Amino acid sequence: MRRTERYPAREGANSLWHIYKTVPFFKVAKNFAVIQLSRYTPFIPMKNFLFRTFLKMEVGNKTSFALMVMPDVMFPERIKVGDNSIIGFNTTILAHEYLIDEYRIGDVIIGKNVLIGANTTILPGVEIGDGAIISAASLVNRDIPPGVFAGGNPVKIIFTLEQMIERQQKNENG
Repeated sequence: MRRTERYPAREGANSLWHIYKTVPFFKVAKNFAVIQLSRYTPFIPMKNFLFRTFLKMEVGNKTSFALMVMPDVMFPERIKVGDNSIIGFNTTILAHEYLIDEYRIGDVIIGKNVLIGANTTILPGVEIGDGAIISAASLVNRDIPPGVFAGGNPVKIIFTLEQMIERQQKNENG
């Protein structure tokens, strides 16, 4: 289940119409510039510095954001990524969603030692547990338990933690 705060749209217009009543224009402009710079830089420590310093994201030690990763431009401070995780190419991490009748904001928590495959979209209000693996091109619209292999659109558990341990033991024993 996603944990989001919900705010109704006002004045008979969709929620995105009121964007700068929900988030300051200059914050969005600054975040956009920082994110665009980070998307193209091949230097992972520089990306982490930009995310921590200018976007106020919590980024763990030795976490790697691939090229073209797109953190939330409105509320990046609501994104937390644990140590030693990999966020794959062109992944989008959203902490907000603007709908016709309301907008929603929610924290995104990605654990440590997590692998997010390329072209994945993570919706607001979800938590991905430590050691989880998300396959490429997935839509993460719900919480993912620690240690599982999940994927798809929408995401589903492909292998449980127990099945993943069993597979690793088989691979180690040949």
